Amino acid sequence: MLKTRKGFAGLLLSSLLLTTACGSNGGNGGNEGAATGSDGQSPAASESSAVASPETPAPQAPVTIEFWYGLGGKLGENMQTLIEKFNASQQEVIVKPVVQADYSETGKKLQAAIASGDVPAAVLSSNVDWARKGYYASIDDLIAANPGFNAADVIPTFLEQGKVDGKQYFLPMYGTTQVMYYSKEALEKNGIKAEELTTWEALGEAAAKMTVKSGGKTTFYGWEPMWGADNMIDATLSKGGSILSEDGKTVTIDSAEWIDTWEQFRKWIHEDQIMRIHYGGQGWEYWYKTIDDVMKGNAAGYTGSSGDQGDLDFMKLAAMEQPGWEGVGQGKPVASAIQAGIPAKASPEQQQAAFKWFSFFMSPENTAFWSMNTGYIAVRQSALDDPAFVEYSAANPQSTIPLKQAAHASEPFQDPTGGKINDALKIAADKVQISNVPAAEALKEAKATAQRELDKLK
Repeated sequence: MLKTRKGFAGLLLSSLLLTTACGSNGGNGGNEGAATGSDGQSPAASESSAVASPETPAPQAPVTIEFWYGLGGKLGENMQTLIEKFNASQQEVIVKPVVQADYSETGKKLQAAIASGDVPAAVLSSNVDWARKGYYASIDDLIAANPGFNAADVIPTFLEQGKVDGKQYFLPMYGTTQVMYYSKEALEKNGIKAEELTTWEALGEAAAKMTVKSGGKTTFYGWEPMWGADNMIDATLSKGGSILSEDGKTVTIDSAEWIDTWEQFRKWIHEDQIMRIHYGGQGWEYWYKTIDDVMKGNAAGYTGSSGDQGDLDFMKLAAMEQPGWEGVGQGKPVASAIQAGIPAKASPEQQQAAFKWFSFFMSPENTAFWSMNTGYIAVRQSALDDPAFVEYSAANPQSTIPLKQAAHASEPFQDPTGGKINDALKIAADKVQISNVPAAEALKEAKATAQRELDKLK
Protein backbone atom coordinates (compact mmCIF):
# COMPACT_ATOMS: atom_id res chain seq x y z
CA MET A 1 0.00 0.00 0.00
CA LEU A 2 2.18 2.59 -1.34
CA LYS A 3 0.89 5.93 -2.13
CA THR A 4 1.98 8.08 -5.01
CA ARG A 5 1.41 11.58 -6.15
CA LYS A 6 2.80 13.27 -9.12
CA GLY A 7 5.92 15.00 -8.06
CA PHE A 8 6.47 12.60 -5.22
CA ALA A 9 6.03 9.42 -7.04
CA GLY A 10 9.63 9.36 -8.15
CA LEU A 11 10.83 9.91 -4.60
CA LEU A 12 8.59 7.15 -3.31
CA LEU A 13 9.59 4.74 -5.98
CA SER A 14 13.24 5.36 -5.32
CA SER A 15 12.85 4.77 -1.62
CA LEU A 16 10.59 1.75 -1.90
CA LEU A 17 11.74 -0.28 -4.84
CA LEU A 18 13.94 -3.05 -3.80
CA THR A 19 16.30 -4.56 -6.19
CA THR A 20 19.60 -6.07 -5.40
CA ALA A 21 22.26 -4.65 -7.57
CA CYS A 22 24.84 -7.18 -7.02
CA GLY A 23 26.06 -8.03 -10.36
CA SER A 24 25.68 -11.54 -11.43
CA ASN A 25 28.92 -12.53 -9.83
CA GLY A 26 28.78 -14.85 -12.75
CA GLY A 27 31.56 -16.05 -14.93
CA ASN A 28 33.25 -19.36 -15.10
CA GLY A 29 35.28 -19.13 -11.91
CA GLY A 30 38.54 -18.97 -13.80
CA ASN A 31 37.95 -22.33 -15.41
CA GLU A 32 37.85 -21.15 -18.99
CA GLY A 33 40.48 -23.02 -20.96
CA ALA A 34 41.77 -24.74 -17.87
CA ALA A 35 41.43 -28.29 -19.09
CA THR A 36 40.97 -28.76 -22.79
CA GLY A 37 40.10 -32.26 -23.88
CA SER A 38 42.73 -34.26 -25.79
CA ASP A 39 40.32 -35.51 -28.47
CA GLY A 40 41.71 -34.73 -31.89
CA GLN A 41 45.17 -33.89 -30.55
CA SER A 42 48.28 -35.92 -31.17
CA PRO A 43 49.76 -37.59 -28.06
CA ALA A 44 52.73 -35.27 -28.40
CA ALA A 45 50.57 -32.18 -28.38
CA SER A 46 48.66 -33.43 -25.38
CA GLU A 47 51.86 -34.37 -23.58
CA SER A 48 53.46 -31.02 -24.43
CA SER A 49 50.46 -29.19 -23.03
CA ALA A 50 50.67 -31.15 -19.81
CA VAL A 51 54.35 -30.35 -19.37
CA ALA A 52 53.88 -26.67 -20.15
CA SER A 53 51.10 -26.30 -17.58
CA PRO A 54 51.77 -28.76 -14.76
CA GLU A 55 49.75 -26.71 -12.24
CA THR A 56 46.67 -26.09 -14.39
CA PRO A 57 43.71 -26.73 -12.07
CA ALA A 58 41.07 -29.25 -13.01
CA PRO A 59 37.63 -27.82 -13.80
CA GLN A 60 35.60 -27.32 -10.64
CA ALA A 61 32.20 -28.98 -10.51
CA PRO A 62 29.39 -26.50 -9.84
CA VAL A 63 28.01 -26.29 -6.31
CA THR A 64 24.41 -27.49 -6.26
CA ILE A 65 22.19 -25.97 -3.58
CA GLU A 66 18.55 -26.33 -2.64
CA PHE A 67 16.41 -23.22 -2.41
CA TRP A 68 13.25 -23.71 -0.37
CA TYR A 69 10.26 -21.41 -0.90
CA GLY A 70 6.49 -21.48 -0.52
CA LEU A 71 5.10 -19.70 -3.57
CA GLY A 72 2.26 -20.76 -5.85
CA GLY A 73 0.56 -19.51 -9.00
CA LYS A 74 2.28 -16.78 -10.98
CA LEU A 75 4.68 -16.15 -8.12
CA GLY A 76 5.98 -19.68 -8.37
CA GLU A 77 6.27 -19.40 -12.14
CA ASN A 78 8.26 -16.18 -11.92
CA MET A 79 10.56 -17.66 -9.30
CA GLN A 80 11.22 -20.62 -11.57
CA THR A 81 12.01 -18.21 -14.42
CA LEU A 82 14.68 -16.42 -12.37
CA ILE A 83 16.17 -19.67 -11.10
CA GLU A 84 16.55 -20.91 -14.67
CA LYS A 85 18.04 -17.57 -15.70
CA PHE A 86 20.56 -17.74 -12.87
CA ASN A 87 21.57 -21.31 -13.61
CA ALA A 88 22.16 -20.41 -17.26
CA SER A 89 24.11 -17.23 -16.43
CA GLN A 90 27.14 -18.89 -14.83
CA GLN A 91 28.80 -22.24 -14.22
CA GLU A 92 29.69 -22.16 -10.53
CA VAL A 93 26.31 -22.64 -8.83
CA ILE A 94 23.21 -24.65 -9.65
CA VAL A 95 20.05 -23.75 -7.73
CA LYS A 96 17.61 -26.62 -7.25
CA PRO A 97 14.11 -25.33 -6.40
CA VAL A 98 12.20 -27.12 -3.62
CA VAL A 99 8.65 -25.78 -3.41
CA GLN A 100 6.41 -25.85 -0.34
CA ALA A 101 2.72 -24.97 -0.10
CA ASP A 102 3.29 -21.61 1.62
CA TYR A 103 5.65 -19.61 3.85
CA SER A 104 4.43 -21.40 6.97
CA GLU A 105 5.20 -24.85 5.58
CA THR A 106 8.69 -23.70 4.64
CA GLY A 107 9.29 -22.73 8.26
CA LYS A 108 7.98 -26.05 9.58
CA LYS A 109 10.08 -28.12 7.20
CA LEU A 110 13.13 -26.02 7.94
CA GLN A 111 12.68 -26.68 11.65
CA ALA A 112 12.77 -30.42 10.97
CA ALA A 113 15.79 -30.03 8.69
CA ILE A 114 17.71 -28.07 11.34
CA ALA A 115 16.97 -30.78 13.90
CA SER A 116 18.28 -33.49 11.55
CA GLY A 117 21.30 -31.47 10.44
CA ASP A 118 20.43 -31.91 6.75
CA VAL A 119 19.58 -28.33 5.78
CA PRO A 120 19.10 -26.52 2.48
CA ALA A 121 21.58 -23.75 1.68
CA ALA A 122 18.95 -21.10 0.98
CA VAL A 123 15.40 -20.52 2.24
CA LEU A 124 12.77 -17.89 1.56
CA SER A 125 12.08 -17.62 5.27
CA SER A 126 13.27 -15.70 8.31
CA ASN A 127 12.96 -16.09 12.05
CA VAL A 128 14.50 -13.65 14.52
CA ASP A 129 14.40 -16.13 17.39
CA TRP A 130 16.14 -18.81 15.35
CA ALA A 131 18.81 -16.33 14.30
CA ARG A 132 19.51 -15.54 17.95
CA LYS A 133 19.78 -19.25 18.68
CA GLY A 134 22.38 -19.68 15.94
CA TYR A 135 20.23 -21.60 13.46
CA TYR A 136 20.88 -19.03 10.71
CA ALA A 137 24.27 -17.85 9.51
CA SER A 138 25.29 -14.20 9.78
CA ILE A 139 26.00 -12.90 6.27
CA ASP A 140 28.00 -9.79 7.18
CA ASP A 141 31.28 -11.42 6.09
CA LEU A 142 29.76 -12.48 2.77
CA ILE A 143 28.58 -8.94 2.13
CA ALA A 144 32.00 -7.53 3.05
CA ALA A 145 33.73 -9.95 0.70
CA ASN A 146 31.50 -8.92 -2.22
CA PRO A 147 31.83 -5.14 -2.77
CA GLY A 148 29.68 -5.43 -5.88
CA PHE A 149 26.71 -6.23 -3.66
CA ASN A 150 26.32 -2.50 -2.85
CA ALA A 151 24.29 -2.69 0.35
CA ALA A 152 23.81 1.09 0.25
CA ASP A 153 21.54 0.65 -2.78
CA VAL A 154 19.13 -1.62 -0.88
CA ILE A 155 16.07 0.13 0.56
CA PRO A 156 17.21 0.88 4.14
CA THR A 157 14.00 -0.11 5.92
CA PHE A 158 13.97 -3.49 4.21
CA LEU A 159 17.64 -4.16 4.90
CA GLU A 160 17.17 -3.22 8.57
CA GLN A 161 14.39 -5.79 8.93
CA GLY A 162 16.98 -8.48 8.24
CA LYS A 163 19.21 -7.48 11.16
CA VAL A 164 19.19 -9.22 14.53
CA ASP A 165 21.17 -7.70 17.39
CA GLY A 166 23.14 -5.57 14.94
CA LYS A 167 24.11 -8.41 12.59
CA GLN A 168 22.70 -9.05 9.11
CA TYR A 169 21.09 -12.47 9.02
CA PHE A 170 18.52 -12.06 6.26
CA LEU A 171 18.33 -10.31 2.90
CA PRO A 172 15.14 -8.78 1.47
CA MET A 173 14.04 -10.49 -1.71
CA TYR A 174 11.03 -8.22 -2.19
CA GLY A 175 8.73 -5.97 -0.24
CA THR A 176 5.03 -6.39 0.37
CA THR A 177 2.05 -4.59 1.82
CA GLN A 178 -1.69 -5.30 1.85
CA VAL A 179 -3.68 -3.16 -0.58
CA MET A 180 -7.28 -2.98 -1.77
CA TYR A 181 -8.41 -4.41 -5.11
CA TYR A 182 -11.85 -3.60 -6.44
CA SER A 183 -14.12 -4.34 -9.36
CA LYS A 184 -14.47 -1.29 -11.56
CA GLU A 185 -17.89 -2.51 -12.70
CA ALA A 186 -19.23 -3.04 -9.16
CA LEU A 187 -18.28 0.44 -8.01
CA GLU A 188 -19.52 2.13 -11.18
CA LYS A 189 -22.82 0.23 -11.06
CA ASN A 190 -23.48 1.57 -7.55
CA GLY A 191 -22.25 5.10 -8.20
CA ILE A 192 -19.28 4.73 -5.85
CA LYS A 193 -15.97 6.46 -6.48
CA ALA A 194 -12.84 4.74 -5.26
CA GLU A 195 -11.14 8.02 -4.40
CA GLU A 196 -13.85 8.67 -1.80
CA LEU A 197 -13.21 5.42 0.11
CA THR A 198 -10.52 6.90 2.31
CA THR A 199 -11.91 5.62 5.64
CA TRP A 200 -13.05 2.22 6.87
CA GLU A 201 -16.39 3.78 7.76
CA ALA A 202 -16.85 4.85 4.13
CA LEU A 203 -15.79 1.43 2.88
CA GLY A 204 -18.28 -0.26 5.20
CA GLU A 205 -21.10 1.93 3.86
CA ALA A 206 -20.06 1.21 0.28
CA ALA A 207 -19.87 -2.52 0.98
CA ALA A 208 -23.39 -2.47 2.40
CA LYS A 209 -24.65 -0.65 -0.69
CA MET A 210 -23.01 -3.11 -3.08
CA THR A 211 -24.03 -6.27 -1.20
CA VAL A 212 -26.82 -8.33 -2.79
CA LYS A 213 -28.98 -10.70 -0.72
CA SER A 214 -31.61 -13.23 -1.73
CA GLY A 215 -33.75 -15.27 0.60
CA GLY A 216 -31.83 -14.01 3.61
CA LYS A 217 -28.49 -15.11 2.15
CA THR A 218 -25.78 -12.95 0.67
CA THR A 219 -25.17 -13.71 -3.00
CA PHE A 220 -22.76 -10.85 -3.71
CA TYR A 221 -20.43 -9.49 -1.03
CA GLY A 222 -19.49 -5.83 -0.74
CA TRP A 223 -15.95 -6.68 0.39
CA GLU A 224 -13.79 -9.65 1.40
CA PRO A 225 -10.99 -9.22 3.95
CA MET A 226 -8.28 -11.88 3.83
CA TRP A 227 -8.32 -14.66 6.40
CA GLY A 228 -5.97 -14.17 9.32
CA ALA A 229 -4.92 -11.47 11.72
CA ASP A 230 -2.96 -9.31 9.29
CA ASN A 231 -5.79 -7.27 7.75
CA MET A 232 -7.32 -6.50 11.13
CA ILE A 233 -3.92 -5.66 12.63
CA ASP A 234 -3.35 -3.19 9.78
CA ALA A 235 -6.70 -1.55 10.47
CA THR A 236 -5.92 -1.42 14.20
CA LEU A 237 -2.53 0.22 13.66
CA SER A 238 -4.27 2.74 11.43
CA LYS A 239 -6.53 3.59 14.36
CA GLY A 240 -3.56 4.21 16.65
CA GLY A 241 -3.31 0.81 18.31
CA SER A 242 -0.05 -0.84 19.30
CA ILE A 243 0.98 -4.38 20.17
CA LEU A 244 3.34 -3.49 23.03
CA SER A 245 3.72 -0.52 25.33
CA GLU A 246 6.55 1.92 24.61
CA ASP A 247 8.80 0.24 27.16
CA GLY A 248 8.09 -3.16 25.60
CA LYS A 249 6.93 -4.69 28.89
CA THR A 250 3.15 -4.75 28.44
CA VAL A 251 0.99 -6.35 25.74
CA THR A 252 -1.65 -3.81 24.66
CA ILE A 253 -3.88 -5.82 22.32
CA ASP A 254 -6.95 -5.39 24.53
CA SER A 255 -7.04 -1.59 24.19
CA ALA A 256 -10.08 0.27 22.85
CA GLU A 257 -8.40 0.66 19.44
CA TRP A 258 -8.07 -3.11 19.13
CA ILE A 259 -11.48 -4.05 20.47
CA ASP A 260 -13.39 -1.43 18.46
CA THR A 261 -11.63 -2.32 15.22
CA TRP A 262 -11.94 -6.09 15.51
CA GLU A 263 -15.54 -5.85 16.70
CA GLN A 264 -16.40 -3.80 13.64
CA PHE A 265 -14.99 -6.51 11.38
CA ARG A 266 -16.92 -9.18 13.30
CA LYS A 267 -20.11 -7.21 12.80
CA TRP A 268 -19.50 -6.71 9.07
CA ILE A 269 -18.82 -10.43 8.60
CA HIS A 270 -21.38 -12.12 10.86
CA GLU A 271 -24.18 -9.67 11.60
CA ASP A 272 -24.38 -7.47 8.52
CA GLN A 273 -23.07 -10.22 6.24
CA ILE A 274 -21.65 -7.67 3.82
CA MET A 275 -18.17 -9.16 4.06
CA ARG A 276 -16.91 -12.74 3.90
CA ILE A 277 -13.80 -14.69 4.93
CA HIS A 278 -12.55 -17.72 3.01
CA TYR A 279 -10.53 -19.92 5.34
CA GLY A 280 -8.90 -23.32 5.57
CA GLY A 281 -7.83 -25.53 2.69
CA GLN A 282 -4.36 -26.41 1.48
CA GLY A 283 -1.62 -23.81 1.24
CA TRP A 284 -2.85 -20.65 -0.48
CA GLU A 285 -6.23 -22.15 -1.38
CA TYR A 286 -8.18 -19.67 0.75
CA TRP A 287 -6.27 -16.80 -0.84
CA TYR A 288 -7.10 -17.77 -4.41
CA LYS A 289 -10.74 -18.41 -3.52
CA THR A 290 -10.91 -14.83 -2.28
CA ILE A 291 -9.34 -13.51 -5.47
CA ASP A 292 -11.68 -15.64 -7.59
CA ASP A 293 -14.75 -14.17 -5.90
CA VAL A 294 -13.85 -10.73 -7.19
CA MET A 295 -12.57 -11.87 -10.57
CA LYS A 296 -15.74 -13.95 -11.19
CA GLY A 297 -18.18 -11.28 -10.04
CA ASN A 298 -19.14 -12.66 -6.62
CA ALA A 299 -17.70 -9.78 -4.61
CA ALA A 300 -16.94 -6.10 -5.16
CA GLY A 301 -13.40 -6.17 -3.82
CA TYR A 302 -10.92 -7.70 -1.42
CA THR A 303 -7.87 -6.85 0.68
CA GLY A 304 -4.77 -8.70 -0.50
CA SER A 305 -1.07 -8.62 -1.09
CA SER A 306 0.70 -6.26 -3.43
CA GLY A 307 2.09 -9.50 -4.83
CA ASP A 308 -1.35 -10.48 -6.14
CA GLN A 309 -0.99 -8.13 -9.08
CA GLY A 310 0.57 -10.80 -11.26
CA ASP A 311 -2.64 -12.87 -10.92
CA LEU A 312 -5.16 -10.10 -11.56
CA ASP A 313 -6.89 -8.75 -14.65
CA PHE A 314 -6.64 -4.97 -14.49
CA MET A 315 -9.05 -4.57 -17.34
CA LYS A 316 -11.66 -5.54 -14.72
CA LEU A 317 -9.97 -4.51 -11.47
CA ALA A 318 -8.14 -1.52 -10.04
CA ALA A 319 -6.15 -0.93 -6.87
CA MET A 320 -6.27 1.57 -4.04
CA GLU A 321 -4.56 2.08 -0.69
CA GLN A 322 -5.97 0.81 2.57
CA PRO A 323 -8.18 3.43 4.22
CA GLY A 324 -7.73 5.12 7.57
CA TRP A 325 -10.41 5.97 10.15
CA GLU A 326 -12.55 9.05 10.58
CA GLY A 327 -10.84 11.59 12.82
CA VAL A 328 -7.55 9.67 12.85
CA GLY A 329 -5.95 10.12 9.44
CA GLN A 330 -4.65 8.00 6.60
CA GLY A 331 -4.03 4.31 6.98
CA LYS A 332 -0.83 2.93 8.44
CA PRO A 333 -0.76 -0.71 7.36
CA VAL A 334 2.42 -2.74 7.64
CA ALA A 335 4.98 -2.77 4.83
CA SER A 336 7.47 -5.58 5.23
CA ALA A 337 10.25 -7.37 3.41
CA ILE A 338 9.98 -11.02 2.44
CA GLN A 339 13.41 -12.22 3.46
CA ALA A 340 15.73 -15.07 2.68
CA GLY A 341 18.36 -16.63 4.90
CA ILE A 342 21.13 -19.20 4.99
CA PRO A 343 20.96 -21.99 7.61
CA ALA A 344 24.07 -22.06 9.78
CA LYS A 345 24.57 -25.79 9.22
CA ALA A 346 25.10 -25.30 5.49
CA SER A 347 28.76 -25.70 4.53
CA PRO A 348 30.89 -22.60 3.83
CA GLU A 349 30.89 -23.52 0.15
CA GLN A 350 27.09 -23.76 0.12
CA GLN A 351 26.73 -20.50 2.03
CA GLN A 352 28.79 -18.67 -0.58
CA ALA A 353 26.70 -20.26 -3.33
CA ALA A 354 23.47 -19.19 -1.61
CA PHE A 355 24.73 -15.62 -1.28
CA LYS A 356 25.60 -15.60 -4.99
CA TRP A 357 22.03 -16.66 -5.81
CA PHE A 358 20.50 -14.04 -3.49
CA SER A 359 22.71 -11.36 -5.03
CA PHE A 360 21.54 -12.32 -8.50
CA PHE A 361 17.87 -12.21 -7.47
CA MET A 362 18.37 -8.78 -5.88
CA SER A 363 20.11 -7.23 -8.89
CA PRO A 364 18.42 -4.09 -10.30
CA GLU A 365 17.29 -5.86 -13.45
CA ASN A 366 15.86 -8.90 -11.67
CA THR A 367 14.23 -7.05 -8.79
CA ALA A 368 12.55 -4.83 -11.38
CA PHE A 369 11.43 -7.94 -13.26
CA TRP A 370 9.97 -9.37 -10.06
CA SER A 371 8.16 -6.15 -9.24
CA MET A 372 6.67 -5.80 -12.71
CA ASN A 373 5.51 -9.41 -12.88
CA THR A 374 4.26 -9.86 -9.32
CA GLY A 375 3.33 -6.45 -7.90
CA TYR A 376 5.79 -6.78 -5.02
CA ILE A 377 8.06 -3.89 -4.17
CA ALA A 378 11.58 -3.92 -5.56
CA VAL A 379 14.37 -3.83 -3.01
CA ARG A 380 16.96 -1.69 -4.74
CA GLN A 381 16.73 2.02 -5.36
CA SER A 382 18.54 1.59 -8.68
CA ALA A 383 15.61 -0.46 -9.98
CA LEU A 384 14.07 2.90 -10.82
CA ASP A 385 16.60 3.25 -13.58
CA ASP A 386 15.69 -0.01 -15.25
CA PRO A 387 14.20 1.01 -18.63
CA ALA A 388 11.63 -1.78 -18.61
CA PHE A 389 10.37 -0.77 -15.18
CA VAL A 390 10.11 2.90 -16.10
CA GLU A 391 7.99 2.02 -19.12
CA TYR A 392 5.87 -0.48 -17.21
CA SER A 393 4.96 1.77 -14.28
CA ALA A 394 3.82 4.51 -16.66
CA ALA A 395 1.44 2.11 -18.38
CA ASN A 396 0.28 0.29 -15.21
CA PRO A 397 -0.67 2.78 -12.49
CA GLN A 398 -1.77 0.01 -10.09
CA SER A 399 1.90 -0.89 -9.74
CA THR A 400 2.52 2.39 -7.91
CA ILE A 401 -0.12 1.83 -5.20
CA PRO A 402 2.09 -0.39 -2.99
CA LEU A 403 4.88 2.14 -3.29
CA LYS A 404 2.63 5.01 -2.26
CA GLN A 405 1.25 3.15 0.70
CA ALA A 406 4.66 2.06 1.93
CA ALA A 407 5.59 5.71 2.26
CA HIS A 408 3.34 6.04 5.33
CA ALA A 409 3.26 2.42 6.45
CA SER A 410 3.98 0.83 9.82
CA GLU A 411 7.03 -1.35 10.37
CA PRO A 412 6.41 -5.06 10.94
CA PHE A 413 6.21 -6.22 14.53
CA GLN A 414 9.31 -7.99 15.80
CA ASP A 415 7.92 -10.52 18.25
CA PRO A 416 10.35 -10.73 21.21
CA THR A 417 8.81 -14.05 22.31
CA GLY A 418 9.78 -15.88 19.15
CA GLY A 419 6.27 -15.81 17.71
CA LYS A 420 4.10 -16.50 20.77
CA ILE A 421 2.40 -13.06 20.66
CA ASN A 422 1.70 -13.42 16.96
CA ASP A 423 0.30 -16.90 17.59
CA ALA A 424 -2.08 -15.50 20.20
CA LEU A 425 -3.29 -12.91 17.70
CA LYS A 426 -3.87 -15.57 15.04
CA ILE A 427 -6.02 -17.58 17.44
CA ALA A 428 -7.98 -14.48 18.38
CA ALA A 429 -8.53 -13.59 14.72
CA ASP A 430 -9.97 -17.05 14.01
CA LYS A 431 -12.34 -16.67 16.93
CA VAL A 432 -13.60 -13.33 15.61
CA GLN A 433 -13.62 -14.07 11.88
CA ILE A 434 -14.75 -17.71 11.91
CA SER A 435 -16.43 -18.45 15.26
CA ASN A 436 -18.18 -15.09 15.75
CA VAL A 437 -16.67 -14.60 19.22
CA PRO A 438 -16.96 -11.00 20.46
CA ALA A 439 -13.70 -9.12 19.91
CA ALA A 440 -13.36 -8.10 23.56
CA GLU A 441 -13.48 -11.72 24.72
CA ALA A 442 -11.07 -13.01 22.05
CA LEU A 443 -8.55 -10.22 22.54
CA LYS A 444 -8.54 -10.34 26.34
CA GLU A 445 -7.77 -14.06 26.20
CA ALA A 446 -5.04 -13.41 23.65
CA LYS A 447 -3.60 -10.63 25.79
CA ALA A 448 -3.39 -12.91 28.84
CA THR A 449 -1.59 -15.60 26.84
CA ALA A 450 0.77 -13.14 25.17
CA GLN A 451 1.59 -11.37 28.44
CA ARG A 452 2.55 -14.64 30.11
CA GLU A 453 4.99 -15.36 27.29
CA LEU A 454 6.41 -11.85 27.41
CA ASP A 455 6.89 -12.04 31.20
CA LYS A 456 9.05 -15.15 30.76
CA LEU A 457 11.70 -12.91 29.20
CA LYS A 458 12.15 -10.85 32.36
